[in-house]
Amino acid sequence: MTDRVVVDPVTRIEGHLRIEVQMDGDTIAQAYSSGTMVRGIEIILQGRDPRDAWAFVQRICGVCTLVHAMASIRSVEDALQIEVPKNAQLIRNLMIGAQYIHDHVMHFYHLHALDWVDVVSCLNADPAATSTLAQSLSNYPNSSPGHFADVQKKVRTFVEQGQLGIFNKGYWGHPAYKLPPEANLMAVAHYLDALSWQRDVVQLHTIFGGKNPHPNFVVGGTPSAIDLNSDSAINQKRLSQVQDVINRMRMFVDQVYVPDTLAIASFYKDWGAQGEGLGNFLCFGDLPMTGGSLTDTKSFLFPRGAILNRDLSTIHEVDLKDPGQVQEFVAHSWYDYSGGKDQGLHPWDGETKFNYDGPKPPYKQLDVDKSYSWLKSPRWKGHSMEVGPLARMLLMYATGNEQAKALVDMTLSKLEVPVEALFSTLGRTAARTLESKIIADNMQGWYDQLIANIKAGDTDTFAEEKWDPKNWPKSAKGAGFMEAPRGGLSHYVVIEDAKIANYQAVVPTTWNAGPRDAEGKPGAYEAALQGHKMHDPHLPIEILRTIHSFDPCLACAVHVTDPDGEELVQVKVSPSA
Repeated sequence: MTDRVVVDPVTRIEGHLRIEVQMDGDTIAQAYSSGTMVRGIEIILQGRDPRDAWAFVQRICGVCTLVHAMASIRSVEDALQIEVPKNAQLIRNLMIGAQYIHDHVMHFYHLHALDWVDVVSCLNADPAATSTLAQSLSNYPNSSPGHFADVQKKVRTFVEQGQLGIFNKGYWGHPAYKLPPEANLMAVAHYLDALSWQRDVVQLHTIFGGKNPHPNFVVGGTPSAIDLNSDSAINQKRLSQVQDVINRMRMFVDQVYVPDTLAIASFYKDWGAQGEGLGNFLCFGDLPMTGGSLTDTKSFLFPRGAILNRDLSTIHEVDLKDPGQVQEFVAHSWYDYSGGKDQGLHPWDGETKFNYDGPKPPYKQLDVDKSYSWLKSPRWKGHSMEVGPLARMLLMYATGNEQAKALVDMTLSKLEVPVEALFSTLGRTAARTLESKIIADNMQGWYDQLIANIKAGDTDTFAEEKWDPKNWPKSAKGAGFMEAPRGGLSHYVVIEDAKIANYQAVVPTTWNAGPRDAEGKPGAYEAALQGHKMHDPHLPIEILRTIHSFDPCLACAVHVTDPDGEELVQVKVSPSA
């Protein structure tokens, strides 16, 4: 007997995601991923000055604000062949690195850890034993018995008053939870510590970008002038604050995030054998190590390349500008293409034509034989690909990055799992933690290079020579690539007469969460869920564990409707505004 299980919305993500799975007994036979919001940012950008695009696309998401702006300005710089100064590249690296570490820590503790940590169980913990456990893992200062007793008291108050608040609606007591009470109490304490920590570390964005979220950027460099003698520029005081932020990031990653991941994973080794799916991984490459050109992909911390069928011995070259390599399909999406729904389009030729022919909410289930998602289906050389931390760590591991190899081998050894465990829900979660360690360490190197440049008299942060549209070609097109925390992100722009003629953003969650293509090949989410056994379909924690391991962000699509599916508001924007 088969049955359909629906999880809508999948909580603790950005945006709205619906997962439907077709059960065969207690096993997921097929899974379907539906983005239930439409994205129309590409239409808003048509006719605008390409130098302003970053400010609009930054609003695609309230969490990934920096990365969309970065991909946008890179696309315009690529179109106009603008080379930014080394200082600007280093500052961008520092801002991207800060985004990664902030995003990954927040994801682990506040979005994903609750899939593994039973909050209510911590009431049965012994604070003294919890302190002993924590101190055995690291020298993190907030590890006293009194600290854990205070946390336990707070949680007990929440439970007794029936006001779990942020911990409400969890599947507490589910047999899938395996941590002892002391480990649960330690994790809950670090959950609360991370809330305070994250407020401080975003200061790096405010120093270089003026504010957070939505820090400021500029095509051609960074908006932050360097003048050690000025109160209104990047001076010695602000540079010292940046060093302090880096120190705090590295401390939390080394003393809390990495030890917690290894400790929690040791109780869930069986998840090292499920949740993979595709076996195909794509990394766009990012973070030039010496502040050099983005055209020199060999200088990237994250290498560009693709892995097919788990084969780490062969790295396939990737050209994201090649229409024969990258295409988006809409066969099962609520979009149309002028040439028909079965064709694929490279983003430079991409179209954003809405065609919602799905059911009106509320509805029981999707008609998955037709269109069932507001996400398109990107493909690389026809392959469904997974992007994100696991793809990056695998590429670094396979290409011989010494730190990546040491961290991965250490993790496999400590957990006593085979290398095949990398290709899993557990591997995906561990990869996010390990790359946080790598990025945090490299941030110190980028900071040191920036300081050395300034001491040598180089304070340039902006390339002005091609800022004037009078110096632009009549027609140009560019592509901006970067590795966002959730995976490969690309923005493609076509410029005609100094205005945007076409703009397409292909975001990480589109690669991972997209629906089946014209050939019926599933996306990464859909493939990863197949074969999962579920203890109770009404408490689908197994689905949440694997989907959350990707760190979904569906907020790349925004639409406002009432319960009957009718628009509540229509915003008209003049291209000349």
